[in-house]
Amino acid sequence: MDTRTEATFWSKVRSVIGRVPFLDEVVAVWFTARDPATPTTAKAILLGAVAYFVLPFDLVPDVIAGLGYGDDLAVLVAAVRAVRPHITDDHRTRAREALRRMRG
Repeated sequence: MDTRTEATFWSKVRSVIGRVPFLDEVVAVWFTARDPATPTTAKAILLGAVAYFVLPFDLVPDVIAGLGYGDDLAVLVAAVRAVRPHITDDHRTRAREALRRMRG
C-alpha cells in the first residue's frame, strides 16, 4: 500500500473525529487490512469498505446530517461480517489507541 493511500485515510479520519460514531471500527478495519497475517481476500474486502468510507463520492453524500454516513456504515458492517474472524482484539486495541492519540 502506498503512502498516498495511507495519508488519505488518516486525513479522512482526522476530519471526521467526533462526528462518526463508528470511526473506531473503520480504523480497526484499516489495521486488519494492513496486517500481513490477514488473507488477501479479506484484505480486498476490507480495503473496499475503507475506500468507500474515504472517497468523497458515494450513494448518500456525507454532508447530509443524520444520513450521510449511513451508507458507509452499511458497507462497513457487510465487510466486517464477511471477515469477522480476521479482525482481532489487537486490531481493535490499536484502533482505539490511534484515535486516542489523535484526539489528544
